[in-house]
Amino acid sequence: MFRNTLITLNRSTQAIHKPLTASTANTVRFYHEKVINHFEKPRNVGSFPKNEKGVGTGLVGAPACGDVMKLQIKVDDDTGKIVDVKFKTFGCGSAIASSSFMTERVRGLTLDQAGAIKNTEIAKELCLPPVKLHCSMLAEDAIKSAIKDYKSKRVSTAAATATSGVSIFHSLSKHYPTT
Repeated sequence: MFRNTLITLNRSTQAIHKPLTASTANTVRFYHEKVINHFEKPRNVGSFPKNEKGVGTGLVGAPACGDVMKLQIKVDDDTGKIVDVKFKTFGCGSAIASSSFMTERVRGLTLDQAGAIKNTEIAKELCLPPVKLHCSMLAEDAIKSAIKDYKSKRVSTAAATATSGVSIFHSLSKHYPTT
C-alpha cells in the first residue's frame, strides 16, 4: 500500500504521504507499515478514572528525545490477569506505535507474563530501526512501572484493610469485654 510513498510525521503528529523520489529516498527516515498502522490507528488510547479499583499506572519518559508514555493496566484481582489497558503518549510515531502495540500485547496476560515482555520483542514486531529502540524500551519500562504501581496499591489496600480490622476489634472490645 505504501511502497511508492514516503511517510514522514510532522510536528502535529499527522502522517504526510509524499511521492517517493530518488532525492527524498536518501535523506529521509522510513517508518515500517506496522508503525504507520499503529500510529494512524492507535489502539486503546485513553486513561482510567483516577481512583478506579484494580488500576496500575506507569509513567516514563526519555530525556534524550522528550517522549513521555503513560500506560495503565486494569487487573482482575481474582485472576491476576490484565483485563483492560490504556495509554497516552507524547512522542514520535515509533513511541506511539510501541505504546499501542504493548496495549494489545498485554491484554489477557498475567502480571508475570506481561512483565516478561522485552523491548526487543516490540522492536522486532514493529521493525524499529536502531535509532528508535528507545521507544520500545519506554514501552517495556511503562508496563513494568504499571505492574509495580498496581502491586504497591494492592499491598497498601491490604495493609489498610488489616489495620482497620484490628482497630475495629479494639474499639468493640472496649465496649463488649469478652470475659
